[in-house]
Amino acid sequence: MPQDVDFDLPAATGVGPGLDEARRHNLAWVRRFGLVTDDRSAAWYASWDMPRLAALGFPHAQGPALALCADAMGFFFVFDDQFDGPLGRDPARTARVCRRLIDVAHGATPPAGADPCTAAFADIRVRGTRGAHPAWTARTAHEWEYYFAAHAHEAIGRVRGTPADLETYLHVRRGIAATDLPLSLGERAAGITVPAAAFHSPQLRIMRQAAIDVTLMCNDVYSVEKEEARGDVDNLVLVLEHARHLTRAEAVTAVRHRVNRCVRRFRELTAQTPAVCAQLRLCPQEQAAVDTYMEIMAAWMSGYHAWQTETLRYRTAQEVVPPSGPGYLEQILHPGPSDTPRRTTP
Repeated sequence: MPQDVDFDLPAATGVGPGLDEARRHNLAWVRRFGLVTDDRSAAWYASWDMPRLAALGFPHAQGPALALCADAMGFFFVFDDQFDGPLGRDPARTARVCRRLIDVAHGATPPAGADPCTAAFADIRVRGTRGAHPAWTARTAHEWEYYFAAHAHEAIGRVRGTPADLETYLHVRRGIAATDLPLSLGERAAGITVPAAAFHSPQLRIMRQAAIDVTLMCNDVYSVEKEEARGDVDNLVLVLEHARHLTRAEAVTAVRHRVNRCVRRFRELTAQTPAVCAQLRLCPQEQAAVDTYMEIMAAWMSGYHAWQTETLRYRTAQEVVPPSGPGYLEQILHPGPSDTPRRTTP
């Protein structure tokens, strides 16, 4: 596995206080919702160290905010693994499973006896939106929708068996990577609201896309062997190998160059943003929110990278969940014909 590939990323911040408490909380949370149910799966999950990812990627998060970020990270990875088996090769069933989670993202109540993933997500959504700005709640509902809906198209890729073109890959990968959502969680953890005129400025929008793409492209390098063994084709290394007829080393080098270009562009735009804020005549509080938002995006890129180069999730994956079988120890996501969430009363 190419763990020694170097990327020119911002330096990671240190881990603040509260990590041990977040670890205790998170392990209890995944057990309470049934995301892990026995000691073996709990040990495999704990080896990923989701709370450390949260602490590195969300340096502004403390206490309940850090716990929420750790739980959200745990949910993403456990949920994603549920498609590393028969379900992930059935686009229609995948769409049906994800439809009920999309409804929850938009305010539906999970049905009685909902599967652990749906119940856990409902808890994350309630905690995340409690006291949130309405614009943040509306935006993240659609970000969650994109994430869940993209899984059906990842399944289509598995059935197809060959990598898609670059444009199609990016559309699907940006969805299943859910990398918009960590940035939004970072805003929530920091307690900021970025003014809309600044948030949607070309500079900050391009920076957000760069932070998203850097994270998923670096992850594609570290996870390529795990994904290739399971027939996952939405990986930039595999896409470039297929489209450009490159060797593995050449494709990894090409990804590295793309990442470094994104980071350079991110830094260029960071330097331009104060002038944009001045033109918008932002007040000091609004300017501070923009500065924190840029810190959040940089911290997510560097923090995620620091975590993924050390986690055992990619280093020992084939020892725990061999490629000859499903990519999970427990199947906790069960498609059912009557799993339709109830809409809340307006």
